[in-house]
Amino acid sequence: MQIRKKINKLLSLAAFTFLLFSCNSNAVFDQYISIENQQWHSDKGIDFIVNNLDTISTNNVFINIRNNKDYEFSSLFLIAKLEMPNGFKVIDTLEYEMTDSSGNWLGSGFTDLKENKLFYKENVVFSEIGTYKFNIQHATRSINDIEGKNPLKGITDVGLRIEKTQK
Repeated sequence: MQIRKKINKLLSLAAFTFLLFSCNSNAVFDQYISIENQQWHSDKGIDFIVNNLDTISTNNVFINIRNNKDYEFSSLFLIAKLEMPNGFKVIDTLEYEMTDSSGNWLGSGFTDLKENKLFYKENVVFSEIGTYKFNIQHATRSINDIEGKNPLKGITDVGLRIEKTQK
């Protein structure tokens, strides 16, 4: 009888935890893609395909970057492309700070791996039904990499997150 009570408690705790996290999230889309060997080549864009978005609600779009201590720069330059279902494209050049003025990593994480949630688009309504294509590539160049042939080291994952805005 005692074992049955313990099992019931564990199952109740697991169900409560599942409900807490599933009901609390306002994420519409959340995906990461790992960078091979943690070396991101500038000609290797990261693609995210998002289907069937709500055509009424406003959303915030974030680019998520995970980096480790091998990342050599205090900022990150990105080119973000959004292709809408009707074929219309929006291209943005973005700059994000990766360290503070003292050289300390920004982002969250207690180890050498840091995660940065970077604003891309705010209060966006995806008003068309269909497939939205996001492409993210880096445009960070070192002095020795004028032609973009050397990879950007230390980026481990690139992600895209779309969240419904809170009202």
